[in-house]
Amino acid sequence: MALLFRAFYGTSYTGYIRKTKAGLPTNAVYGFIQYFFDAIETFKPTHVICCWDMGSSTFRNESYPEYKQNRMEAPLELIPQFDLVKEVVTEMGVPNVGLAGYEADDCIGTLSAQLGTDADVYILTGDHDMLQLINERVKVVIMKKGRSNYAVYDLETLLSEKQLTPLQVIDMKGFMGDTADNYPGVKGIGEKTALKLLLEYKSIEGCLECLDQLPKSVKAKISANLDMLHLSRDLARIRLDVPIACSLSECLWDLQREAAARKFEELEFGSLVKVLGEIEEEIDLFTLTVNEAAASREET
Repeated sequence: MALLFRAFYGTSYTGYIRKTKAGLPTNAVYGFIQYFFDAIETFKPTHVICCWDMGSSTFRNESYPEYKQNRMEAPLELIPQFDLVKEVVTEMGVPNVGLAGYEADDCIGTLSAQLGTDADVYILTGDHDMLQLINERVKVVIMKKGRSNYAVYDLETLLSEKQLTPLQVIDMKGFMGDTADNYPGVKGIGEKTALKLLLEYKSIEGCLECLDQLPKSVKAKISANLDMLHLSRDLARIRLDVPIACSLSECLWDLQREAAARKFEELEFGSLVKVLGEIEEEIDLFTLTVNEAAASREET
């Protein structure tokens, strides 16, 4: 979803929106594919999964009806592209994963936990909330401004740049809330104070155990918003137990060039058909290198 929205707004800000001759908007899908192939070329994954939101209402809205209620409706030109992009992804040979009642983030968290037992996982996103999913086998790749501009976070990078552990990323949101997702956290506590509390007391529980030692103003704010503190942290926590599954054998990156080319031609993506050939050559070369390395290990 992060790639799709970024592609839409990155190409529509001038007022021009790419469409087929029949009038079907395709700018978000076109940009998504460009981002997708750029990430493939950069990170050379052996397996790929795309996760999607499946509607605006999730279990979080049941806990807090105001959750994300501050967001504007999707532009009319983007709405038909939600299903269209999934069609394109399917034709390329990549699984689409999503479940009504959960966010794409929860699906990503669950699959990263499942697959991270047997593989190194890279999560490509523009959402810093995903940093809570980092562990020894899971890295988060944040898309920065511009093409081919990524920040890769592992446990060491997260600690050095943000001064946080993955669990503290969740606690930060508990304290300071999230204006984008429309939950308040503790009113009056911002990023600086939240970070200071976590550096000193390690967690929300650590702060609460030492509540009497906190400055009076901070203690008063936390005491007055205790329920919202716990609720905000729960809203921020990405679930790892969504009832979904996708095995490594189901998500092997094996570009279906002919099917993808037909879909690209249908959508009048002429320039991307050429890219498919270049991507396929790179995949063949990468596969050959992997197989040669495996054969060499067996001989050794």
